[in-house]
Amino acid sequence: MAHINRKFIDKHWLVFCLRGALALIFGFFALSGKIHDLPYAISLISVFLLAMGIIDSSNALYNSTKKRGWGNAIFDALIDIVAALLLLFASNNNIVFSLIIISIYTAISGVIDLIHSVVSTVDPTDRFIRAILGICGTIMGLVIINAGDFEITAFIRFFGAYMLVVGVCSFIYGVHNRSQNIEDRVARKESAAKVMKSFNKKPAAKKPAAKSAKKAASKKSK
Repeated sequence: MAHINRKFIDKHWLVFCLRGALALIFGFFALSGKIHDLPYAISLISVFLLAMGIIDSSNALYNSTKKRGWGNAIFDALIDIVAALLLLFASNNNIVFSLIIISIYTAISGVIDLIHSVVSTVDPTDRFIRAILGICGTIMGLVIINAGDFEITAFIRFFGAYMLVVGVCSFIYGVHNRSQNIEDRVARKESAAKVMKSFNKKPAAKKPAAKSAKKAASKKSK
């Protein structure tokens, strides 16, 4: 049973699966080559990032009602929402500014995943998934920032390819996190059962007062 630092992994396993599904849908659509118009591309990416932010915000709200950690979910939601709002209202359909925002968002996401791969868990599967996401995000961020000489569809496909990786890894991570939660519950039940068994097997405490009274009675009878 691997140790998980819940201070950093405060997302429900279903959140990872929802983010994965959303990222896969966007990734497939971006790689389809049907996006040729810059305003349409910016609007699509903004809606996608807003949806990701809403999912994380809902998770933070759920955790707050359950008195669990919510800081990591809020931080991820802020990154998604701020990037979406900047693309919608500050880019003015400027491809250079849009590339900068998307590349910074992708690189920051990659750095966060690299940090999680080190501090969040000692489980090798979780670490490998987070490290893959971190490396891909960092590399794609650098690729997108240098995609200014390409057509619009080029950097959209770069971002879409990264989202496909995010989608697949998020699904695997969510399912694996779910199995870890089940293992944790089973382990806690087994340990509780062992404690109860050991408690029930303890011999009853001797009563020295009763024994001394019996001895005194026997002496008197003699």
